[in-house]
Amino acid sequence: MFKTLVAVLLIAQTLIVPLTGKRTRSIETASLFHTLFHDFFPEDDETTYVQTGDIPAMWLRDSSAQTVPYVRFQAEFPLLRRRFAGVIERNARAINLDVYANAFQADYHVWERKWEVDSIAWPVLLAAVYVRETGDTSIFTPELHVALRQVVHTYDCEEHHASCSTYRYPYRVYTDDRYNPDTGLIWGAFRPSDDPVQYRFNIPQNVIAVVALRAIAELAVEGYHDADLARRANAVAARVMTGILRYGIFYDARRRAWMYAFETDGYGNVNLMDDANIPNLTTLPYLDWSSSYDPTYLRTRAFTLSMDNPWYFSGRYAQGIGSPHTPYGFVWPLGIIGRAITSTDDDEIENSITTLAETDSESGLIHESFYPDGYWRYTRAEFGWANALYAELLFRSLAGMPETPFVRDGAVLPFEERTVTPTLVSPVAQLDNTAALVRTLGELLYAGRDAAINQQP
Repeated sequence: MFKTLVAVLLIAQTLIVPLTGKRTRSIETASLFHTLFHDFFPEDDETTYVQTGDIPAMWLRDSSAQTVPYVRFQAEFPLLRRRFAGVIERNARAINLDVYANAFQADYHVWERKWEVDSIAWPVLLAAVYVRETGDTSIFTPELHVALRQVVHTYDCEEHHASCSTYRYPYRVYTDDRYNPDTGLIWGAFRPSDDPVQYRFNIPQNVIAVVALRAIAELAVEGYHDADLARRANAVAARVMTGILRYGIFYDARRRAWMYAFETDGYGNVNLMDDANIPNLTTLPYLDWSSSYDPTYLRTRAFTLSMDNPWYFSGRYAQGIGSPHTPYGFVWPLGIIGRAITSTDDDEIENSITTLAETDSESGLIHESFYPDGYWRYTRAEFGWANALYAELLFRSLAGMPETPFVRDGAVLPFEERTVTPTLVSPVAQLDNTAALVRTLGELLYAGRDAAINQQP
């Protein structure tokens, strides 16, 4: 009876998605809220556990990135605030348990202890986005205050890894341990893909650290009147930003262009590549580091989205960035989404959405990666992070919803504006799509489905 009720309520709740060749495809609006209703679990300690799709663990990065696209709906549905605040609180508690761990189980036991510079940045960005959107000060708990201090201390410490850090990974992985200790950059062990770094300073991870540190300065003052924490956060952010501009940008003689490096050792050696996992070089405007018109970014983007990038692959059904984390030659929908969400070109966005719409699962869900000459060969049937970011892309391009900024006033780089994603449909269609999305979310929340699905994992 319950399933029948939900099915009736959701009849005709679709978006008409423009594809290449003047084709269209309808997408069920409910699929865009899949991760919100299948991966978020309220816990007895009044936190929210978020598993990353089909893996029973909560990544600090994934859980925060899965939440951000839906914060925009809290004004229409205030009951969502408790769920989102629960994610912030759980991640704060996890950071305080082990700041170097990147993933945890539902009982807070560490699932994986890979030090990834961006891992502790994402929960900060979620907290900043949430406060700006809601004005809800209830998230400023003692746990979050301690976590913010932990993040600043850890970034400061890892700037001086050899003399300060006690982090050791339990088994040996290949990486180049030679690095310049005086760059101001933050030392890392693993990339956002969970793979070991080649050179210790991963530039996209340092970029998101700067964005997070600036957010900490805001949160410290607004939530805790902690001017000392704000000062320390801004000081570390300034050093890291200087390091990025000095060591993270290099002159590529082959292309005769200044470009961002993916990784560097601070001695002039660079790893010139891009990985589909975010943060990466392609999504610097999404992270509010630069605009999509920044010359250095554009030259870098031309490289990352070409066959010169050793992890860019092309096939019959798709082309895009892959990752050493999955089989060689596989492309990641997350990389295709990252390309589209930072594009200012209608055709590029339409091409990306067409690829995503034609290679997703039968239920409209997004895979982790797939073989571009045979999209039915894929890894992970359900990737929560990719599902959420795909929803973000369609919220922007089909419903005209504004971007959710990570930085309060424009981009981090001076005199650069935040990138605005173009819309692909008329203003009337945008209004219709917005109405359909809001109606679907309301029906899912109030038809009882929320209680039925959100059980203990």
